[in-house]
Amino acid sequence: MDPRMFRGTLLAALIFLLVQLGALALVPTFDAAGYQAVEDPSDPTNSLVYIGAILVATAAMLAAFRFNAAWTVRAVVLFSSGLLSWYVFSAIVPPVLVVQTGAGYVELLSLALAAGVSLALYLYPEWYVVDTAGVVMGAGAAGLFGISFGVLPAIVLLSVLAVYDAISVYGTEHMLSLAEGVMDLRVPVVLVIPLSLSYSLLDDDFSGASDVHEDDEDSPETETESKNGEEQTAVADGDGVAESAEQDDIDDTDDTDDAGRDAFFIGLGDAVMPTVLVASAAFFSPAAAFGFGAIPALNLPALLAMVGTFLGLGVLMWAVAKGRAHAGLPLLNGGAIGGYLVGSVLAGVSLVQALGLAPYL
Repeated sequence: MDPRMFRGTLLAALIFLLVQLGALALVPTFDAAGYQAVEDPSDPTNSLVYIGAILVATAAMLAAFRFNAAWTVRAVVLFSSGLLSWYVFSAIVPPVLVVQTGAGYVELLSLALAAGVSLALYLYPEWYVVDTAGVVMGAGAAGLFGISFGVLPAIVLLSVLAVYDAISVYGTEHMLSLAEGVMDLRVPVVLVIPLSLSYSLLDDDFSGASDVHEDDEDSPETETESKNGEEQTAVADGDGVAESAEQDDIDDTDDTDDAGRDAFFIGLGDAVMPTVLVASAAFFSPAAAFGFGAIPALNLPALLAMVGTFLGLGVLMWAVAKGRAHAGLPLLNGGAIGGYLVGSVLAGVSLVQALGLAPYL
């Protein structure tokens, strides 16, 4: 792995770590605020409802791109970024500017910060703005799902999405089509990992991305297309709303490899989905907590789920460095589930308890 790709991998790992630590910090706060979204978190059918919602959202986004209505996708994502940010800021910002309304009260500072996130993404979606918003959104989403999905629903969710991700990348390839449409929107559906200090997401041209994997007769995994004198390689990676991509010379042995690669992109869902299990393990596992400071809920199953996620991320980044297209969730979710189970056993939790199967046996 060349030095710039190595630094990019470290940045990707840092973003994943911030999302996971943020989610762990938000778990007790979200619980105290009553943000749990379902009546019975242990019901595995909750996962099926969410998976159905993903399929509907994926179909709607593909239709929007097909019929030149991508602006609707951007509008929804900008609104969602503000809403998730508001959940996060409402939980962590002291209520210093409170206004009473007919439906309760509104904390104006949290509302202003959340609106600022959406406004920044709309006015100046540079890569560091997108990534910062992605960390806030990812931590908020994972924290909300973590307290709403018991361990069994979380494992079902991650397992099904890993299989779906593999099918949609290696089989139907509609993940590629979706990601190609999303890249040009410059919204935190993807995390941007620059490999050059001079890289600018605002200046990047994704106009040719829509043809990246067309007319592929040899392999659905990798295609290259000329772009500004360089080659662009699409690397699929996500949970239905994500892709990774990197610019690289087609010849891996070319000495100018470092100069030709500018950035790669990782779906935000790749960071969120394994973190759902991390947050769920911290909240629902009977293992003793040994957390500290802002993350009091941390326990051994949650910690090793984090470790498993990063092992999966390392393998994924190794594959991305080779310029081949890969689905991210099989590695990331698989690593999180494996790490969680190992951590549960080491913490003295039986596999039946760890899997949430005790009520059914």
